Amino acid sequence: MIYLDNAATTLRKPPQVGQAMLDALQTLGNSSRGTHAGALDAAHTIYGARVKLAQFFHCARPDHVVFTSNITESLNIALCGLLRPGDHALSTDLEHNSVLRPLYRLSAERGVAVDFVPADRQGCIDYDDFERLMRPNTKLVVCTHASNLTGNLVDINRISAIAHAHGALLVLDAAQTAGTRDVDMEALGVDVLCFTGHKGLMGPQGTGGMCIREGVEIAPFKVGGTGVQTYSVTQPEQYPTRLEAGTLNGHGIAGLSAAIDYLNEIGAEAVEARELALTRRFYEAVRMIPGITVYGDFSGAHAGIVALNIRDCDSGEISDALSEDYGIATRPGAHCAPRLHEALGTKAQGAVRFSFSWFTTEAEVDAAADALRELAQA
Repeated sequence: MIYLDNAATTLRKPPQVGQAMLDALQTLGNSSRGTHAGALDAAHTIYGARVKLAQFFHCARPDHVVFTSNITESLNIALCGLLRPGDHALSTDLEHNSVLRPLYRLSAERGVAVDFVPADRQGCIDYDDFERLMRPNTKLVVCTHASNLTGNLVDINRISAIAHAHGALLVLDAAQTAGTRDVDMEALGVDVLCFTGHKGLMGPQGTGGMCIREGVEIAPFKVGGTGVQTYSVTQPEQYPTRLEAGTLNGHGIAGLSAAIDYLNEIGAEAVEARELALTRRFYEAVRMIPGITVYGDFSGAHAGIVALNIRDCDSGEISDALSEDYGIATRPGAHCAPRLHEALGTKAQGAVRFSFSWFTTEAEVDAAADALRELAQA
């Protein structure tokens, strides 16, 4: 199989990720639930992973690295823990449902006002709209770092400057950039960085988290056992415990920790350069094929994603043909990005998304382009 669905999850992992998980399955107890060797090994593994992730994302305090099961949980924790009745939140048409649905829910249940910066037919946004849509009660801006549909990158420095000038926080969805480029939350001006472990970070599914700037207070999303302050009737106040009720996925975190080691060895710059080169190679090979429409802006930096359609063919039919006839794995449909599909005019058709990783080869990219050429001529 030629696997080109890395924006959904990376299938090929560094071998040390699986080995770390296997070792953890055989050795780790439950962190913070005892002082025997197994419990202490779990605590050391999890704390070590916090330190690595804090350094990786330039988070000032390892204890402000909170583990979750995925970025959807991270975003729910951040948005539900920060927004209150009477607040206003600002987002964009580029967002994944992991941002949109919590916002819609908070609007319906708490009366939180929400506005969206519109996207044009290329999936681009006008940054002046952030200034235009700001209100005195704007509590936060939440946006993606790169669209999971078009791969368009967002100017986070510019957005954070506008948000902070109005006293608002910036919550960043780094699902498509964490691990594939240097995501420096301090340099970008990010207050809450949400990430997932199973995409560009090359870790296992069931891992994710958030890095929280010191001074940002997020109310607990869930409460329960923590292994500390047992006789308190409320969740402990200190990070990370306040947001980590229940047993953590120590085995998955061990795998994620090994993945961070691997990424540190090769460097985010190398990963970014390779993915961009593969993306450019594919884009240039398919953009002039008669009948193919490519979505997004490829004039500058770009995530490792190319979305397209062949004439008015249903995206699911094209993706099925790629899989069944050519052994190429892609993602069709709406990609959990409904507002952007409406902006692109692809709500009914969807789009076929090709997404690349560090392990994708030039030969695989060329084979995918050749397959599209044949399908477009059929």
